[in-house]
Amino acid sequence: MISTIYPAHFSEYELIDSGNFEKLERFGEYITIRPEPQAVWNKNLTEEAWKNKAHVKFVPLSSSNGKWEFLKKMPENWELEYKHQELNIKFNLALTKFKHVGIFPEQSVNWDFIFEKLQVIKQQVEKPKALNLFAYTGGSSLAACAGGAETYHVDSIKQVVSWANRNMESSKLKDIRWVVEDAVKFVKREVKRGKVYHGIILDPPAYGHGTDGEKWKLEDQINEMIADVLSLLDKEHHFFILNTYSLGFSSLIIENLMLDNLKKADLKNVQPEFGELYIPSSTNQKLPLGVYCRF
Repeated sequence: MISTIYPAHFSEYELIDSGNFEKLERFGEYITIRPEPQAVWNKNLTEEAWKNKAHVKFVPLSSSNGKWEFLKKMPENWELEYKHQELNIKFNLALTKFKHVGIFPEQSVNWDFIFEKLQVIKQQVEKPKALNLFAYTGGSSLAACAGGAETYHVDSIKQVVSWANRNMESSKLKDIRWVVEDAVKFVKREVKRGKVYHGIILDPPAYGHGTDGEKWKLEDQINEMIADVLSLLDKEHHFFILNTYSLGFSSLIIENLMLDNLKKADLKNVQPEFGELYIPSSTNQKLPLGVYCRF
């Protein structure tokens, strides 16, 4: 059965409106306008209302970068907190030339999942190990570390790993292991070494490059990557999250990939959940932002 999940506890974030390939979002007290290829419908609010609300708008200059147009005074760097029950983590946000600000708010449903799963695993394992692949600025790494795991954060881009480290410090956490390396290479080496993890988060991009120019293309490499990653999981005490944001990937594709690989993985007590991540807007839209599998 295909599920839909959305962040219900992120008070410092709000999707105000979306449409005409843009989204109007609030991060703390600051409001941004950014491109959004999934928002093919019409905006509910007027263009004037968007402009009156927003502090800044991202203007694309090419397919890979752009500039920010300031509509009101705001800092280029600010802090955002995510807090739900015992989980409390902080992010340093910034206006990048790639339209990103350093956080994917829809992933907060997975941060809760990671934290809660670790509380169960810790009843059987004194110090669980968690691995976050394609880890970006580290939201899932922070959740795993806060949940009590020995956490490994792997990303091929040194700048975003440094960004994740600042987020760790702002969250008053410590001892996340930072790995600047191609995720495929890292996983292959860990498989050879017979390493075991109790939790793995896999959030690959549609396209990417490793530290030495290695090319990643989701549809070409995801099947082998899933098989390798599942072989690293502890057979009994584990959690797993696969999340993808690619216009060509449906939750049914993820379901087929995962069920096929799980047959060979010999993991106990696995009841996979498949579905779609979305964020509801304050104007009653549902913006799809990826498909997932987790257990």
